Parts: sequence; C-alpha cells; structure tokens
Amino acid sequence: MPDELATAIDAAQEAGQILRDYFEADYEIHDKGFRNPVTTADYASNAYLEERLRGEFPGYGWLSEETVDTPERLSYERLWVVDPLDGTKEFIEGVGQFVVSIGLVERGAPILGVLYNPVTEELFSASAGQGTTYNGEAVRASRQENLAEVEILNSRSETNRGLWEPYAGQFKALVPIGSVAYKLGLMAAGKHDMFATLRPKNEWDVCAGHCLLNEAGAELRSLLDGEVITYNKEATITRPGLVGGNPQLVRQFLDLYRGNTQQGDSARP
Repeated sequence: MPDELATAIDAAQEAGQILRDYFEADYEIHDKGFRNPVTTADYASNAYLEERLRGEFPGYGWLSEETVDTPERLSYERLWVVDPLDGTKEFIEGVGQFVVSIGLVERGAPILGVLYNPVTEELFSASAGQGTTYNGEAVRASRQENLAEVEILNSRSETNRGLWEPYAGQFKALVPIGSVAYKLGLMAAGKHDMFATLRPKNEWDVCAGHCLLNEAGAELRSLLDGEVITYNKEATITRPGLVGGNPQLVRQFLDLYRGNTQQGDSARP
C-alpha cells in the first residue's frame, strides 16, 4: 500500500510540525475528564490529519481520539485510527515523549502504522508484509527470551500508584516513558525488550504501534484472555491492560500476570 503509507508518513510529519510549533509557544489546556487533558495543539493536529487523510481516501472510515465517534465507522472495511497527539500530559510538561500516531485497519486488523516524534524527529513506519523501519532503516524487536532479564516500558502513573509492586523482582527494571504509542515504537525498533500496561487503553493509543510490532516480529495481546487485539469495535477500549513483545516474553508475562491475579483474588474475603 505505497500510496497510503507515503501519505501517512507525510501527514504525520506535517502534523508533527504543527505540534512542534505549539510546543514552543503558548496554547490552551482543557479537561475532557479526570486526569484527561486536551490542548489546542491536539485539536489543530487532528483537524489537519482528518482533512488530509479523509480527503485523499474518502472511502475509508475514521476514528480519532479528538473526533466525536459515530456508529457509521463500523460499516467501513478500512478505517484510519488516529491519535493526533499521543502523550498530551508529557507535551504539557515540556517532555519530548509524545508522537503523532496514524494506524490503518482492514477488517479489524492493523495493516499500516506510522509514528512521528517531532521533538526527537524519530519516524517509525510499517505496512503489512513490508517490515518495520525506524528513521528509514529496517528494524526488528528484541529476541530476549528470559523475562527476568528484560526492561519493561511502562507508565509513570502506574508505578506511582503501586500497581507494579506485586511484580517486584520478576524482571530487570521498569522504564517509564510517556506516550503509549511511543513505547510501542521504541519496542518495535528493538530499543527496549517489551511493553506492558496494567490499565485499559483505547484503539487509537495502540493501533499504529500494533502494526509496527507485528512487522518487527512481536505481538500485542490482551491481559484479560491473551487474545490478539482487534480494531473497529463498537467499544474502543481494551480492558484490563495489554502486553507487547516477542511471543516468548508475552507468554511468560501473561503467566506471571495470571498468577498474580489469582493470588489477589484468593486473598479477597
């Protein structure tokens, strides 16, 4: 899909420049909900991406964090799944760990993914059957197979809330990174061993990164049942969390998670 991929890469970089301009200037911050901020930068990036991608591919559906969702998208075979600024909290804090995230889904499966970090100028891209690239170079996910020796990309907030305390000593370290999509990109590029989140995530958080993982020899699965994540569902959120990595690491983490969950259940009165 050369046309879709080339367009998505160009659109991500253009939207990234919009974010960079706001990042270095003043912008407004609003609250969509508890601990869920949104900025004028999110909206500006979203407006550009929706006009560009829907304009060039009018036969494709649309799902974005910053566009009001409608049931109409469920009727589309192909769907853009977009987060115009993944890592808004980091953006507000002045931390360069945010990305533009563009995914394309066909019949529920991610077939294209592009991430762009406008601060570091890192570009991650993948399309089905074509592999994953990082700044234009082919990359592969980590082949580490021993969970005890890996560093897991995770969320600062999950660590601060003590959610990872039951897993202490089961792996080498937790590495906090802001944007969920950015975590997936770094993992797909082989820069870290695996990713896990113990909290629910939306389709736009992970769709593009999921394609990157698939094409880099890794996978993304639900903590609930170990199933592969699918897209363009009526409910866009995946609970209770996700794990990504090569198949060996994912299996080991799922076993660890289930063991801890069962122990927690048995401890309840």
